[in-house]
Amino acid sequence: MKPPPAAEVSFKPVDNRRLANLCGALDENLRQIEAAFDVVIVRRGGSFTLAGEPERTRQAAQALRNFYSKAGDDLSVEDVQLGLIEVVRGAPPSDGGNTSTLKTRRHDLHGRTPRQIEYLKQIQKHDITFAIGPAGTGKTYLAVACAVDALERDSVKRLVLVRPAVEAGERLGFLPGDMAQKVDPYLRPLYDALYDLMGFEKVTKLFERNVIEVAPLAFMRGRTLNHSFVILDEAQNTTPEQMKMFLTRLGFGSRAVITGDVTQVDLPRGHKSGLTEAAVILKRVRGIAFTRFQSSDVVRHPLVQRIVNAYERHTKAQTRTDA
Repeated sequence: MKPPPAAEVSFKPVDNRRLANLCGALDENLRQIEAAFDVVIVRRGGSFTLAGEPERTRQAAQALRNFYSKAGDDLSVEDVQLGLIEVVRGAPPSDGGNTSTLKTRRHDLHGRTPRQIEYLKQIQKHDITFAIGPAGTGKTYLAVACAVDALERDSVKRLVLVRPAVEAGERLGFLPGDMAQKVDPYLRPLYDALYDLMGFEKVTKLFERNVIEVAPLAFMRGRTLNHSFVILDEAQNTTPEQMKMFLTRLGFGSRAVITGDVTQVDLPRGHKSGLTEAAVILKRVRGIAFTRFQSSDVVRHPLVQRIVNAYERHTKAQTRTDA
């Protein structure tokens, strides 16, 4: 059996600092590149030999060149993983200047896939935006980024973060603490995004001033939200009645983003997802936008995309068997 073809990448003259940052501690960055493209990398000084399928070795070689050009500073795990994603998909297309820079603490924040770029545009142009797709596609994080941007620009007066507490059956009374402490575990992904985009101290102060509010979905009944940016996360776990209730809370000067993954519904068996129903009922309503993310939009550890693809293949195979 013939060995797989090899490719060579050399950096001359060698910059030892860049080389060390490129390789990472104990060659950890090289191992990530190997895993992402299913290649083998052998290094001798500033020269690298890559073995694998031709297209894979070409992409891995491109990744090495890209990272070396950026390795004047340390490369974090996140830098490497996002860089690998961009090599696989190619550089995201230019938005033609239609999407303004978001005012957050993350100056490098931008859509990394065509659907992410379109999603950001839709949030800016529509009062209600739905984002439906698998985990890791940036649905929640980009929605929070747009909410922070709107608050920083004084386009809205407050942020309201909502999530159905399905795991507790919406019955939170038995949990210890005040309402914020009861709901905290269910809203942790939203908190994490806020801390990353605004900083812990600023977020804490805004919570104290009630500029940022968190609430379980069941507590939204009877309210009207004016001049607010509202995010409903994990919306696949709403019932049709809850979804209708939430959508009709929107007041003057407000904007809402609803995110969810219809393949991960935690509702009791026999209960229909409000997100699934809303996607059918509202698809032609003017002023409402839908972005449907796919596994190719996953922006996390390279294994996440492979996991999503594996589950999709399994589901399709089961569907054919059942038919």
